[in-house]
Amino acid sequence: MKINWGTGLVIGMVLFIGFIVFLVVKMTTNDKLNHDLVTEEYYKRELAYQDEIDAEKNSLSLSEKITGKRVEAGWQLTFPNEIDLSEVEGTVFLYRPSNKKLDFELPIQGSGSNLLIPDKNLLDGRWNITIAWSLDKNKYLYKNEIVY
Repeated sequence: MKINWGTGLVIGMVLFIGFIVFLVVKMTTNDKLNHDLVTEEYYKRELAYQDEIDAEKNSLSLSEKITGKRVEAGWQLTFPNEIDLSEVEGTVFLYRPSNKKLDFELPIQGSGSNLLIPDKNLLDGRWNITIAWSLDKNKYLYKNEIVY
């Protein structure tokens, strides 16, 4: 049987389309490949974005910026001297872009102006840190990327 160029072209296109369909089905049904959004409830958080902008402006109005550094016991955050952590209510959220299962949240507790994130919770690599707190009915927000 002799195949002309038109039949060969149709066979090639059908094989190519079949290959693409196979890849799409394999990629969407494989549990090892995770296609989550960056954050859960993305649209709900988007509605409150103006509040985040205002809170970030409040944190920029402080006399000093929050600083962080690696110490033997973990990651030490240093708040401005005007802030006493015993009067602050809030949380520290650490987000690991490479693995959602490593994300964790800590309450802000302590005295003075230093807060320690224990070494046992942190793996080497990149983390996004978000500190949300309130003090004297003002909300503050600090975001940064750290490499531990």
